[in-house]
Amino acid sequence: MWKLGKTGFLFFKGYGKKKQDKYSKILEHKKQVKRRKDRERRKRILQKIRMRKGIVLTVSTLVVFLALFLGGVGILRAVGKSRLLRQTERENPDLQAVMEEEDLTGEEEHKWQKDWVKYQGTVYQYNSEMLTFLIMGIDKYSDAEEVEEGTNGGQADALFLVALNPADKSIKVIGINRNTMTDIDIYDKEGAYVNTVTAQIAVQHGYGNGVEESCEYQLKAVERLLYGLPIHGYAAVNMSAISTINDAVGGVEVTVLEDLTKKDKSLVKGSKVHLMGESAFWYVKYRDTKIFASADMRLERQKQYLNVFIDTAKQAAKKDISIVLDLYQAVSRQMITNVSLDEVAYLAPILVDYHFGESSFYFLKGETVMGERFEEFYPDEKALREMLLDIFYEKVELNGDDKN
Repeated sequence: MWKLGKTGFLFFKGYGKKKQDKYSKILEHKKQVKRRKDRERRKRILQKIRMRKGIVLTVSTLVVFLALFLGGVGILRAVGKSRLLRQTERENPDLQAVMEEEDLTGEEEHKWQKDWVKYQGTVYQYNSEMLTFLIMGIDKYSDAEEVEEGTNGGQADALFLVALNPADKSIKVIGINRNTMTDIDIYDKEGAYVNTVTAQIAVQHGYGNGVEESCEYQLKAVERLLYGLPIHGYAAVNMSAISTINDAVGGVEVTVLEDLTKKDKSLVKGSKVHLMGESAFWYVKYRDTKIFASADMRLERQKQYLNVFIDTAKQAAKKDISIVLDLYQAVSRQMITNVSLDEVAYLAPILVDYHFGESSFYFLKGETVMGERFEEFYPDEKALREMLLDIFYEKVELNGDDKN
């Protein structure tokens, strides 16, 4: 009886079995050798990256303080801005591909540009001057460190996209529910791509090595969720850094939104509390997974906290702008980021000059349902597209002598 073997070859069942087994063992040995060499190669690359990052961090620190000493802040900030704009390969989102097709007028068709979108009769243009940053809160409680390939990289329990618009000097923040169902990439223990599946977006960071690789995977998943929106930088901060960040600006005062006395006796619903140390940690991090949609409620607390934190940080930076660099250094051991110190030097004054208020915070609209095992949040696609148009696009005026 002829049979198809694993190698793709036909063989007669029972004939030459020993020869087949020997061949299989040789083939498996070759695969193991290849996997080992691939792991060693990736390890060498990561070591070089870390060494390079260490050198860059040291050099950047010296450059920053030398520039400040010599009064070259303008030059330093210009370098930082230029580098940030080159950080992403994407030029604009692919929003046009998912919008309902609308007829163009003769003038629109004549002047049409590739980054334009027409929605409900209005033409919009992507604001390419905007800078966006993905902030990830990782459910780990130690310094950031590399782990073995697999699913131990830590989940992104908090996801916030920060958008800086130089046109109106505004800061806007999009809170992304950790249970948002979207396409994520699956990798095996050797780091090889396996498949793309629909799952909670927070899971994506767990794949990879827990540091840069995991961050890149998570950034890709968020970009994909937002139709290819360019993201210029990221910072993945382990949850253990919450207290350090909070206390660096002197703490944050909030009115407690839900009872959290199970973790901190001072966190009584409705009470005004000046959050310091562990109180800030529990207020931002804790959720009771036994309660349905607890991630949604925690996101509300995080929104409230960030509103006050950003305002508090701005006031602190106005008194001493170096607090931003100090904070960067303070959490560096618990953070993985591709934003360098010269880029921070560019961004720091923006924190002071740009405005941020209650209306500057956005949520993905949608519905939370119970899946087979875990909660699942399904975003409203129409609302998502409208939100992106509102934040990242500008209306195009086409009136004869239009400047575009």
